[in-house]
Amino acid sequence: MDFDIALLLGQDGIVNGAVYGLMALALVLVFSVTRVIFIPQGELVAFGALSMAALNAGRTPATLWLLLALAVATLAVEGWRWKRGATVDWKATAVWTLAFPLVASVLVLGVKSTSLAMQAVTALVLITPLGPLLYRLAYRPLADATVLILLIVSVALHGVLVGLGLLFFGAEGSRTPPFSEARIDIGGLAITGQSLVVVGVAAVLVVLMFLFFERSIVGKALRATAMNRVGARLMGIPTDLSGDLSFALAALIGAVSGLLIAPLTTVYYDTGFLIGLKGFVAAIVGGLASYPIAVLGALLVGQLEAFSSFWASAFKEVLVFTLIIPVLWWRSLHSRHVEDEE
Repeated sequence: MDFDIALLLGQDGIVNGAVYGLMALALVLVFSVTRVIFIPQGELVAFGALSMAALNAGRTPATLWLLLALAVATLAVEGWRWKRGATVDWKATAVWTLAFPLVASVLVLGVKSTSLAMQAVTALVLITPLGPLLYRLAYRPLADATVLILLIVSVALHGVLVGLGLLFFGAEGSRTPPFSEARIDIGGLAITGQSLVVVGVAAVLVVLMFLFFERSIVGKALRATAMNRVGARLMGIPTDLSGDLSFALAALIGAVSGLLIAPLTTVYYDTGFLIGLKGFVAAIVGGLASYPIAVLGALLVGQLEAFSSFWASAFKEVLVFTLIIPVLWWRSLHSRHVEDEE
């Protein structure tokens, strides 16, 4: 290995680490608020990328029919809960089950834009409401269950979504055009415009997340729910809506990640699983609690993966996932065991 190869590998590590950082942010956000280890986060990445590829090819993405089916099922469940005397926030329900599906249908079936930016917006509108709809159908009825049961539900949901991805998009992979065709040469190192877009968008999202949680009332309510769910409920914070919002943000981050990686690599129906797992490793580095440490962990995972691909390409995945062992060992020695509060 010479200096030029090291620079090239470092660049790949930063780009990959930026995507894993977004995954880690989404996983930490969802777990902090709802105690759900959201394994299907990777499937949202693949759905976002493949929906964008379908729109770019002039086809109707099957995720539209998934969105409409989940919206109808959620409306039926909310109506059943209301008849049994439960309190239902119909405004929030209308947003996820009526407004988003309607806008998505208009954009996909009516507008059919050839603009890359408009196609990206359409893909985001398609994928973002899937998060809160899945939360309401799969997780909210088990809100008081243990973390282990919620993890089992996540594994089952992952299997269902992978199967749907194969049904919707087939076994063939897809790529999309890059958002930037620029190419910059710095000291013999070629930097593509798409790589800069990935890093730039990831940095902007990290900053926006920081401002959201530090400066906005809604962000502070989510932080309060993450710190103490029972206390937040006693203070009048609607914890169910907190779950909706956290899953919506996670789905949005997943969709953005899919749009960013689709021009860089061929995306298959099951590609998101490995991406989500590497984001999970980064989230574990942050203890599933610290956003900054999770982002730093993602950059570490990206660098480890890049340099492992040079030194031991056949074992790069093994080396990346092995990182979780010393992290868990160290945390087991320095963390105090806390029982579930509910």
